[in-house]
Amino acid sequence: MSYQETYEKWLNSSALSTEEKSELHAITGDDKEIESRFYGPLEFGTAGLRGIMGVGLNRMNIHVIRHATQAFAQVILAEGGEAVRKGVAICFDCRHHSKEFAREAARVMAGNGIPVRIFESLRPTPELSFAIRKYGCIAGINVTASHNPKEYNGYKVYWADGAQLPPHHADAIAKKMGELDLFSSPKLADFDAARAKGMITLMGQETDEAFLEQVMAQVNDRAAVEKVADTFQMIYTPFHGTGYQLIPEVLHRLGMKHVTCVPEQMVIDGDFPTVASPNPENPEGFYLAVDLARRNGADFILGSDPDADRVGIMVKNHAGEFVTISGNQTGVLLLDYLIGAKKRAGTLPDHPVALKTIVTTEMARKVAETNGVTCCDTFTGFKFMAEKKNELEAAGTGKVIFSYEESYGYMIGDYVRDKDAVTASLLLAEMAAWYAGQGMTLYDALMALYEKYGWYGERTLNLVMPGLDGLVKMKNLMADLRKKPLSEVAGVPVTMRKDYSTGMQQDVASGAETKMELAGSNVLKYSLTDGTDLVVRPSGTEPKIKVYILAKGCSKAACDEKVQRYAAWAEALKR
Repeated sequence: MSYQETYEKWLNSSALSTEEKSELHAITGDDKEIESRFYGPLEFGTAGLRGIMGVGLNRMNIHVIRHATQAFAQVILAEGGEAVRKGVAICFDCRHHSKEFAREAARVMAGNGIPVRIFESLRPTPELSFAIRKYGCIAGINVTASHNPKEYNGYKVYWADGAQLPPHHADAIAKKMGELDLFSSPKLADFDAARAKGMITLMGQETDEAFLEQVMAQVNDRAAVEKVADTFQMIYTPFHGTGYQLIPEVLHRLGMKHVTCVPEQMVIDGDFPTVASPNPENPEGFYLAVDLARRNGADFILGSDPDADRVGIMVKNHAGEFVTISGNQTGVLLLDYLIGAKKRAGTLPDHPVALKTIVTTEMARKVAETNGVTCCDTFTGFKFMAEKKNELEAAGTGKVIFSYEESYGYMIGDYVRDKDAVTASLLLAEMAAWYAGQGMTLYDALMALYEKYGWYGERTLNLVMPGLDGLVKMKNLMADLRKKPLSEVAGVPVTMRKDYSTGMQQDVASGAETKMELAGSNVLKYSLTDGTDLVVRPSGTEPKIKVYILAKGCSKAACDEKVQRYAAWAEALKR
């Protein structure tokens, strides 16, 4: 069926409301817009669905949500009676239509005879992961587009361990979606009637308290907080999102007396009116927090993204200016602090392990191994970290104390299997307080780590390729890099090429190939003679190729020079 025929099918469907049909009538004659909305469905992968909200096959709307949920329900039903009885947990964020989409998902699950636990109002993503594990659910759904722009929404899917779906389950759902009619297949229960029958249960404060109990159990050094609590000033912003309640609460329970929240950004609003992008990776979004910090005399700023799975920080440098501490740097600071705090408290387990992704700084490995902690790599995505954690701990070969990726995601403890800004915020504040007690800011602490472990520099470039043409460009770029393997980059020889699709690595000088532990992901990695690693991979959720520069040098200036040189090379890839 052509995109024009699909457009006509939607336009004539009785499933669409008058408002939805009006939206489609408004694009009559706009062939490019019709093609954009109807050329094909949103791709369902291990991260579920993500796309721009609107009416259309390639948009996020209640029809696409119902269709995906019906397919998900049938995968659960195929697991058998006990799995079905365990039910599904559902969560949603602050975005437009998130609550509506979540309720539609609940209606479909209940309509298929699968019990549902749904949060009464918006909650952080990690609390969904926790709820799946606490209540023994077979699966979970989270309606969120994380830190994407306001036009987007998403549909994340989880399995019984609280991690996002493993590939075989995602493939099974995608296959079912291809078999089921989008409009006629969903089985819909009435929401209120399903509640009355006990098929839909609301989760609220009781789940919050159970989650918070686990979070607070991660505290390592209350005395360090008490030591500076009367004077330590910090600023927090939820960027209009779901962290607005639980993160201030855990900071209060930690003993932080002077936590000032950015009032304009404590307002729940899916338009994110005070920022161009609600992403803590973008320092410009912190401008209100910086102004407030200057007025309050604070030197520590913390911000979580809309679904509160990512967290970013800003601190004062030696010139008194607020600077961003990157996700790579924040993870290194936390890892080093946790190892030290656990050693001081006598709680460091036998065979401790830290997990990081293949695109995360190698400084983390240096910190871990210098302190007797094993460091393991995984693919990007916390489902892979969850798999590795489960594997190591089930075999008794290691206890994971910390997992992180460079894009501001951190996982601590045994009660979640996803990024967790709530727990990370708690530990970041504890760490900042501990260093304050030593007369140091986190900027001072970071500089001290570079002096101790060596200088590293990182940068991630996003080569945005929007539209249908962009998807083709992304595919062609990865194909060209494989067809014509790089032997040098910006004049610097490549020593090792790694293709994580095949799981093979090649020594460039000898041509010898060996098998790697990791395989099955569309990622290329190049090691250069100057100690730099370059990683190229398509984003799994946005139309862009990501290039990661991981440099090592004898000084900050040397790292900066390498990062700048390879950034120019990466930018040229887009042409």
